[in-house]
Amino acid sequence: MPHERALEAPARPPLPPGGCAPHLPSVPRAVLFDVDGTLVDSVDLHARAWQEAFAHFGKRVPYREIRAQIGKGGDQLLPVFLDEEERERMGEWIESFRADLFQREYLRHARPFAHARDLVRRVKQMGLRAGLASSAQREELEHHLDLLGVRALVDAATTADDVDRSKPFPDVFAACAAKLGVDPRDAVAVGDSPFDAIGARRAGARAVGLLAGGFPRDALVFAGCEAIYADAEDLLRRFDGSPLAPGEARAGV
Repeated sequence: MPHERALEAPARPPLPPGGCAPHLPSVPRAVLFDVDGTLVDSVDLHARAWQEAFAHFGKRVPYREIRAQIGKGGDQLLPVFLDEEERERMGEWIESFRADLFQREYLRHARPFAHARDLVRRVKQMGLRAGLASSAQREELEHHLDLLGVRALVDAATTADDVDRSKPFPDVFAACAAKLGVDPRDAVAVGDSPFDAIGARRAGARAVGLLAGGFPRDALVFAGCEAIYADAEDLLRRFDGSPLAPGEARAGV
């Protein structure tokens, strides 16, 4: 049977060994940005592409259930809706069809969130390293780099080629931190889904949540976000009191 299609927040993961890293400075060394739903308004587009891909292979899945899983890569999303036999028989076909469909029909409709580029630039102005922690296909990430206009601002980025497992596993955040040359415990991850927060915390990083991706505030808090903001613009506006800045007030939650 497929995994349970729960819409509620995933169970809070355990803290890394030793709890929140005690050596964390008041100013992190790096910020690890999720892309889809955080910097780029694309969650609905991904959900529609998955729904269409499932339907193409005769699998009818409600849109709402698919959307609640966006933030995971295909390796983690498919087991929610397909049992083992289905995954072996058509899992790779569905994922390949979806990837091609998204590139052809949906990617061009993605738009950057207001002030997303300004937020990344502010991170750089603070002397922090900026990374994009994504498990998207390389072509998709290249498109988003141009869409956001952040090529000159981003110090490192990950794609599906860099990891074996997508969120909520910690691989993406660990790989991005490694590319930046920092310990994940010296980084803050910014994402829109509970899967971002879980993956970041499992890697040892702190997590900040944005509501722009459509996940409930409670789900983000339950997953481990220590501060919540409406979107990139809101985080930028309240940057000085956020976990990304000195003298953080932690007033976002």
